Amino acid sequence: MTRPMPYFTVATLMPIPLILLAAAFGGIWCVLALLWITVIAAALDELVAMVLPEDDPGAEFPAADTLSVALALGHFAILAAAVAAISGEQLSLIEKLSLFLAAGLFFGQISNSNAHELIHRTSRLLHGLGKWVYITLLFGHHTSAHPLVHHRYVATRMDPNSARPGEGYYRFALRAWRGSFREGLKVETERMARTDRPAWRHPYVTYFAGAGLTLLLGALIGGWWGAFAVLALGTFAQSQLLLSDYVQHYGLTREILPSGKPEPIAARHSWNAPHWFSSALMLNAPRHSDHHAHPTTPYPALTLPEDAPMLPRSLPIMACLALIPPRWRKVMDPRAAEWRNRTRPLAAQ
Repeated sequence: MTRPMPYFTVATLMPIPLILLAAAFGGIWCVLALLWITVIAAALDELVAMVLPEDDPGAEFPAADTLSVALALGHFAILAAAVAAISGEQLSLIEKLSLFLAAGLFFGQISNSNAHELIHRTSRLLHGLGKWVYITLLFGHHTSAHPLVHHRYVATRMDPNSARPGEGYYRFALRAWRGSFREGLKVETERMARTDRPAWRHPYVTYFAGAGLTLLLGALIGGWWGAFAVLALGTFAQSQLLLSDYVQHYGLTREILPSGKPEPIAARHSWNAPHWFSSALMLNAPRHSDHHAHPTTPYPALTLPEDAPMLPRSLPIMACLALIPPRWRKVMDPRAAEWRNRTRPLAAQ
């Protein structure tokens, strides 16, 4: 299946030339790059009523893979260009700040969604490409923690990346970062113990070495300021990834069965959003229930189950709201409680 996907292509690829032009020339390009990922995205979500088409779940989607590879290559180009511009002297302070925000939002919303898609691929090449996107954001451990911990224990207290009822984002972010790093390391170490692979092949060795290499390249591009730019951009992107996890699972819980295992994952265990432009921008990441039900399904085939919890606004808007915990809890706590109080499965294992 090779038909084009204009929605995904336009939404996700457009920021790449805008950000590269902003890094090279500053001025209006910095404004346009930032507007595309913020104001334009929000306006199109709310003002234009559209529904993204859904593809056959059994199709191969070579066009989807091609777009993912292009986005990953664009990620590396933007990272190098942004570090050079931010650490250089060509742009003014305001231009650098605008570029930082535009590039950081691209990394946190588009690169993160694309890398997330790639690490679920069975192809070693595509999986490796997603891994290195995360590594260059100094977040390589997510490559292990996400599929091996989050997908297994989502919506339980055993998952560091599932926000508990009443838990504010800032408390969650610290717990989730530490917990996912620790639990991912534990699972990978246990896997290493079951094989004869040498210690240097431990995935976390690659994550640490890759992070060090990324910081070194940043320093080679722009000295100490270049390394600092890498660190700042990575931290900003990570905060958005954690925001995404926080919003998409806030307050939703899975029952623990008499067997001690969590109940099967269901649509009610993830928040979703139907807004078309931000869905295209983030490769259908807001169709989160279907992703957890079918982790290897390519993003064009993800659907919005009728019985899934829906966010009152788009995922980016709700992520901004989560930065104000009292307001967030006022909006989301009643909704989360309603879903927790719905009929629970009676089957025991």
